[in-house]
Amino acid sequence: MPSSIPDRPNILLIISDDHGYADRSSRGSADARTPQLDRLAAEGTVFDQGYVTAPVCSPSRAGLIAGAHQQRWGAEWFDTSAFPPASRQVMPEVLGEAGYRTGYFGKVHYGPERPGDRACPENHGFDQSLYGLAGLSMGRLHYLHHSREAVQEYGEAAGAHGVSPLYENGREVDCEEHLTVEFTDRALDFMGEGEGVGAEEAQDPFFCMVAFNAVHNFAWQLPQDELAARALPHHDDFDPAATDYLDWYDGAISPRLENGREYYLAQLEIMDREIRRMLDHLEATGRRERTLVVYLTDNGGSTCNYGDNAPLDGTKYSLFEGGVRVPMILSQPGTVPSGARSAALVSAMDLLPTFAAAAGAEIPASAPIDGTDLRPVWEERSAGHQALHFDTGFQWAVRTPEWKLRGVDPTTGHRDHLLAVEHTDIGEGLTLVRMGADPEPGSESAAADVSAAHPEVVAALTALHEQWRAGLAAV
Repeated sequence: MPSSIPDRPNILLIISDDHGYADRSSRGSADARTPQLDRLAAEGTVFDQGYVTAPVCSPSRAGLIAGAHQQRWGAEWFDTSAFPPASRQVMPEVLGEAGYRTGYFGKVHYGPERPGDRACPENHGFDQSLYGLAGLSMGRLHYLHHSREAVQEYGEAAGAHGVSPLYENGREVDCEEHLTVEFTDRALDFMGEGEGVGAEEAQDPFFCMVAFNAVHNFAWQLPQDELAARALPHHDDFDPAATDYLDWYDGAISPRLENGREYYLAQLEIMDREIRRMLDHLEATGRRERTLVVYLTDNGGSTCNYGDNAPLDGTKYSLFEGGVRVPMILSQPGTVPSGARSAALVSAMDLLPTFAAAAGAEIPASAPIDGTDLRPVWEERSAGHQALHFDTGFQWAVRTPEWKLRGVDPTTGHRDHLLAVEHTDIGEGLTLVRMGADPEPGSESAAADVSAAHPEVVAALTALHEQWRAGLAAV
């Protein structure tokens, strides 16, 4: 039933893909231009220790939408990740029952989902949607081409590049627009002009989730006018007649792709520009102060697309800070402090309970929620989580305000594989390092390991993690 709580905010949740922690102009980046993310930060609070629940997209997105550790339903890595089970209400279902209109526009990738699965937005609470099923295409959506004609043209490379048609409310549709622009167009149509103006479906409050494909590889897939504006050359997609796919892919990512960083920055700038359109729309319709806007990315920046995570060590795929600590901004002028920075330990899991509390919605007690309401955090009545846990099956970590304990199983072969294919190192063995909101580069290096000097901390954090693992009910 809709809540009687007055002034329930609209909610706009923006998720990007593989955005590097350092790649914001407000963080002093020498080449990343993000004036709209800077604007959002100036109008809200930046959580410098904001985390996702996994260093890769599928389990991270599953944990976010459920407000819980995805390990509760066995989702750890690409090969085990899945959308939360039907027994567990997710974000749009909770908000929809509280009277919110719900819309989803973007990439869907919770695991190996297929058309008609519960992972499809229309089957877990979204009233309107336009999306691509990245689980059909190695986690990728082509930036420019989504049609039956493109599938025929790309042939056996269609799966690798994700050129299949999109889905509008579950029905296949062709799309040849740049996805970042198309998803924004649809989000603006969904948000409409506000309560009292237009049809019932344009009324407030709304929950709008925009999951950009940007800035995932393959970032060279840019419209010709964008390439020309940046004096960047066209780069061909994979031709199966030319070379073996894995050899081609290895040559298409760091450190081999000429202009790789420039392609990535172009996609980032386009996404930032589209965020401006959404923020301007909220202001033009008189709803900015009545809308909670959240921005974060799904995991750390990736070597594959030239993202920069400085000063954090590590990248996507790893449980170094650079794999799981992400850009995270919450903004609602007059409600969330403006121009603020928080050092609290917070997580993407916290968004569901935060949204529910703001909406006056009830989260069913039938399935455990691991996140906590962020309102006491931005009001400085809470320091956030006392510990955050991560586990992909072959690597694990515990993060507390002072410490980071991280372990990697050397027997699985994952480290060698990721080094060879993704050009990233997840480390090895057991390491303990001191950690804080503003780490220095190398803070998680082997030289920083103090596990030998603090065996009591290693023992305590190991026991804490084992207790966490034991407490995860498979629901």
